[in-house]
Amino acid sequence: MSLELDIALEMANTVDVLTMSRYRALDLHIETKPDRTPVTEADRAAELMLREMISDRFPEDGILGEEFDDLNPEAKRQWILDPIDGTRNYLRGVPVWATLIALVDQGQPMVGVVSAPALARRWWAETGHGAFTQDVDGSVRQIRVSGISNLSDASFSFSDPFGWDKYGLSSLTAIQNSVERVRAYGDFWSHMMVAEGVVDIAAEPELSPWDQAALIPIVREAGGTVTGLDGHDVMESGSSLTTNGLLHQAVVDLIARS
Repeated sequence: MSLELDIALEMANTVDVLTMSRYRALDLHIETKPDRTPVTEADRAAELMLREMISDRFPEDGILGEEFDDLNPEAKRQWILDPIDGTRNYLRGVPVWATLIALVDQGQPMVGVVSAPALARRWWAETGHGAFTQDVDGSVRQIRVSGISNLSDASFSFSDPFGWDKYGLSSLTAIQNSVERVRAYGDFWSHMMVAEGVVDIAAEPELSPWDQAALIPIVREAGGTVTGLDGHDVMESGSSLTTNGLLHQAVVDLIARS
């Protein structure tokens, strides 16, 4: 395990305590940002904590986070942070939310940690060393994508129809009509299920870098494929299509035809 991954996991341990301490709090402070998305005091406190830990350990690295301005944006190594992915779930008491921590080196995601303490789950990976998860009983196992090769046998997960108009709602319908099973697990969880092999396809039409950077090394190290919905570079696309690899081109073609 690299020093960077070891510290990322240490950061996740620390921030989990903070986020869980305010989860379901009756006095949780909530604001609406200019983009009409919610932010809580826990989001901001968690990101500040992560930024402080990174700056102490890696002062030359840059930091890109959801809640605050970029730090050292010209640095070749960037830590990309989403303090709480799934803030709406967090503030409503739904346990599907996670802290996302990624290290990107010269534009390539190299380390990813996804920590979901309300689910008692965590996933992590670093390039070249496999992908792993910690289950609810605390045991750790290596994970691998599924071997499903036909769309008609596949399981597909997404969040909701919002944002799909960019590609045409017909593309979402086309995927749903082509697979065996459709569920809306949503957010980070859909993509982690692909990495575990229990879902075969996950897609989101609108994502920011902090929504997806941590997911990419985990899915790729589990043997999966991640691109934009158009099949191009995921970090530049603003969207994400995650598959077990065997189904990837078929889904890209389906979206392009719709």
